[in-house]
Amino acid sequence: MIALAPLLGGPTETALSLQLAGSGSSAVKLFLLFTALSFAASLIVSLTSFTRIIIVLSFVRQGLGTQQLPPNQVMLGLALILTGFVMAPTATRVYETALGPYLEDKIDQGTALERGAIPMREFMLRQTRNEDLQLFYEASGHPMPTRADVVPMTVAAPAFMISELTTSFRMGLFVYLPLLLIDVLVGALLMALGMMMVPPTLVSLPLKIGVFLLADGWHLLAGSLMRSF
Repeated sequence: MIALAPLLGGPTETALSLQLAGSGSSAVKLFLLFTALSFAASLIVSLTSFTRIIIVLSFVRQGLGTQQLPPNQVMLGLALILTGFVMAPTATRVYETALGPYLEDKIDQGTALERGAIPMREFMLRQTRNEDLQLFYEASGHPMPTRADVVPMTVAAPAFMISELTTSFRMGLFVYLPLLLIDVLVGALLMALGMMMVPPTLVSLPLKIGVFLLADGWHLLAGSLMRSF
């Protein structure tokens, strides 16, 4: 409510009144929304399943030896779509318990942040190894709690990222080794046949792609990634 008192001390009781009911709250919400969007990329990489998915996909492309196939845009798009599928239940809970009520002015900002952190923390802790969680508690000088709901986000987030890197590299290694074995066998076979001038990748590349397609590799890969969460 912004009101202008009578001008120049005149006898009129009111000169001008501007009613801005609710505009302050809307402005704050818009500011917070744009601030959150500016950090959206960092949040997606740090607090969701995106890290594991994109690293495993990169291992697959490296193992196949197709260099830029699939292109980076396709890899990122597939990783984002799979991330959206995996994170859909968690995102729904965040909207129903925190974001929706906040946008409807049913709860304040602090309550929304507390409620929204609960499903995110539960998701992250399900994927976090106890060793990584213990590492950050030891670094902070605090004992590790026995209840998951008291773990702060400042501890859950870095422990989650370390666990995701470990899990993704382990999964990527399982995918990479069979493809590497094909390269070794082809190289040994060419050496035995005296065809040393023939690049091994010239023969191993179509073989690896053929084996990958015969095994329905993309289907198995996507299924394994989603089931790993």
